Amino acid sequence: MAPSAMNTTSKSKEQQEIDDWLPITSSRNAKWWYSAFHNVTAMVGAGVLSLPYAMSELGWGPGIAAMLLSWVITLYTLWQMVEMHECVPGKRFDRYHELGQHAFGEKLGLWIVVPQQLIVEVGVCICYMVTGGKSLKKFADVVNPNGPQIRTSFFIVIFASAHFLLSQLPNFNSISLISLAAAVMSLTYSTIAWVASLQHAGARGAGAVVDYSMTASTSAGRTFNFLNALGDVAFAYAGHNVVLEIQATIPSSPDKPSKKPMMRGVYVAYLVVALCYLPVAFVGYYAFGNAVDDNILITLQKPRWLIASANMFVVVHVIGSYQIYAMPVFDMLETFLVKKLRFKPGWPLRLIARSLYVAFTMMVGIAIPFFGGLLGFFGGFAQAPTTYFLPCIMWLCIKKPKRFSRSWCINWICIIVGVLLSVLAPIGALRSIIMNYKSYKFFS
Repeated sequence: MAPSAMNTTSKSKEQQEIDDWLPITSSRNAKWWYSAFHNVTAMVGAGVLSLPYAMSELGWGPGIAAMLLSWVITLYTLWQMVEMHECVPGKRFDRYHELGQHAFGEKLGLWIVVPQQLIVEVGVCICYMVTGGKSLKKFADVVNPNGPQIRTSFFIVIFASAHFLLSQLPNFNSISLISLAAAVMSLTYSTIAWVASLQHAGARGAGAVVDYSMTASTSAGRTFNFLNALGDVAFAYAGHNVVLEIQATIPSSPDKPSKKPMMRGVYVAYLVVALCYLPVAFVGYYAFGNAVDDNILITLQKPRWLIASANMFVVVHVIGSYQIYAMPVFDMLETFLVKKLRFKPGWPLRLIARSLYVAFTMMVGIAIPFFGGLLGFFGGFAQAPTTYFLPCIMWLCIKKPKRFSRSWCINWICIIVGVLLSVLAPIGALRSIIMNYKSYKFFS
């Protein structure tokens, strides 16, 4: 055998060994229902609890339109990504940035996709670190209201301790049971939220008046709050950043492509999303009007045991969601360390790299415990592009539909809506952050 052939063989074997070790490509035996609960866990995050508050800033008409339109657009763009996963015969685009490179070019694709994907995934992990800690604190305060007041930071550390252990699970399939538990919890606490809200609405007197007017007294304030609420909705519907990575775990062959079982799971997931989002948003707003908090479980006070249980369900869910969003980051990190810096793949590298990432998200969450208040900013700035219109742009580049055809028109409508969302929502969110910064307490 010629030396060049030997080097090629050796390199391809080495490459295969690395791919067999990396978390996204190490296991391809997932079933369609894995897709269902992975997508539920990725999408139905803590953002669902802020939807009644978003409705209070949007009002009934715009709020219902935003919720339903987002559901339709994001289902459509997710379908596009599933279809493009194997748009080249014999090749699978296992990662979001690989599809971006195919659509925009090797270097440009990386620069377009990777920064946005990392902002989303790292941002969501930090948000969930804060959410998990605050939900643990809320659980403790409800169970023992007369107990000592413990700072949120300690609860964030407790929440993070679970992730130092769970982050060592190698790939998506290995966290399937955690993801399933998280998906069940999301449906459970969403149901608790809207049923308890409905009970509250039924218990109020006949003469009770619920105020559905905007909270801001000025037109500028109402406008900025409206834009911030759009960012909250965008954040709630984002799960596309991990969809190709989830599909990569499903086996595929020419006669049985992965897109069929993947879409079966997606349809189930979106049915669950509708069952979670729409009742929580509409019933929560109906029950409390503009008096609702940015977390509906905080507004609900009774019955105590039910609210305490719901907060613990949130903790279980964000544990699974954190792992779903962290796995692609682990994959990027380990790919860079092994392929670029030539570190030897193995458990020591995985232990150090992943533990440092968990520690980083924990420390940022402790330092800035109001990070959850940035939902609207991140929803518009990073989630909207990767969810609402980047898949449409890639579809136009790869599939090249005929100009003014139905597909071409639908994609351009989604692009226009997504671009407006990604430009306007961060403006409202940034203004909200600036207006409230005096009440923020670092390291609280």
